[in-house]
Amino acid sequence: MSLSQTLWHTNDDLAEICLRHPFVQGLGNGTLAVEKFAYYVGQDAFFLEAFARAYSIAAAKASTWEMFQTFHQLADGVLAELNLHGSYAQEWGVDLATVTPGAATRRYTDFLLSTAWGQSSEATAIAMAPCMRLYAFLGQSLAQLKPPPHRYSVWIETYSSDQFEPLAAQLEALIDAQAVDTLSHRAAYRYAMDCELAFFEAAWQVKS
Repeated sequence: MSLSQTLWHTNDDLAEICLRHPFVQGLGNGTLAVEKFAYYVGQDAFFLEAFARAYSIAAAKASTWEMFQTFHQLADGVLAELNLHGSYAQEWGVDLATVTPGAATRRYTDFLLSTAWGQSSEATAIAMAPCMRLYAFLGQSLAQLKPPPHRYSVWIETYSSDQFEPLAAQLEALIDAQAVDTLSHRAAYRYAMDCELAFFEAAWQVKS
């Protein structure tokens, strides 16, 4: 089993908890309150900006030209995701310019950026991989249920698409080629997965 597969399967308990979380289930069946989704959109846009910056920092520190190119390609994917959030924001009346990050969001972005600035590109890739693989997992799992069209169908389509899965796989291929299995890498992956769960929980707690 590759390192990326080992890391993912070691944390599949948190992946399943995220999938069963009422926020994610509400996305899946269309019953999620719009106020909760609107909060999520603003927080996720803030998060994705930090995510793109972390990719750029990792690219600048990359030890090979191939890694440099891969990180920049992945950053381009995040920018495309941000464009989707821009359309969501208009639809749900969210002013992304005035979003204040919540505690769960700040905890996650601080972790990613501190890893990017203070550690190797490989460590940054491991810290960022849970987001990519988890969203592919959630999107694909919800799509398999074949829900009738609803207000969040585009979210499911985006993360279950043939365009998103290769991005997750591309980052994991970089990890498998460049990183080694260490306790600190395992801890970072687990921490990022926990941040993902906290991110959904924070949005779920918004009053509707």
